[in-house]
Amino acid sequence: MAYQTILLFGTPGSGKGTLGKVLGMIPRFFHCACGDIFRSLDTRTEIGKAFIQYSSKGNLVPDEITLDLWKARIQSSVDSHVFKPDIDTLVLDGIPRNLRQAELMLGVLEVVHVFHLRCDDREELFTRLRKRALKENRFDDANDSVISSRLETFKNESQPVLDHYGPKLVHEINAQQLPYRVVFDVLEAIAKAA
Repeated sequence: MAYQTILLFGTPGSGKGTLGKVLGMIPRFFHCACGDIFRSLDTRTEIGKAFIQYSSKGNLVPDEITLDLWKARIQSSVDSHVFKPDIDTLVLDGIPRNLRQAELMLGVLEVVHVFHLRCDDREELFTRLRKRALKENRFDDANDSVISSRLETFKNESQPVLDHYGPKLVHEINAQQLPYRVVFDVLEAIAKAA
């Protein structure tokens, strides 16, 4: 059974996690952030060390590791009845991150919406990420060269995923507006399609 899915896309700092948390609080939506899966890893384990090795340089974790971890988290959520795929819509942020992941997930996800949170002001993204680094103790957001690398990685690897899903599914959302406006625009698009 393919999971009915909403994908959240955007550069680091565009507000995907915030939007995902808000949507996840609405009944019949289940939010899963790939970054949260990685950050919850025990850094003493092999997989935890591998995550640190990639993320500290602003690089993406290899697809196989990412998908294995994601599948394990989703299955755990299904087994514990936190995520009920027969009635819940899955809200994903941070996965699929590249075209290969999107292709590997073809039979697993039934994508109904893709929300691209656009923030074209690079300096605002840097400011948001630096604040997040202090507030959430996220070392991967504190270094300007790592931030630059992550923004470049998004452009090169994640942007083609938007093209893969096409204009019928992709909604462009202005991420520079107030957060409640972002939520409103997303909910309005979901409601129109219902």
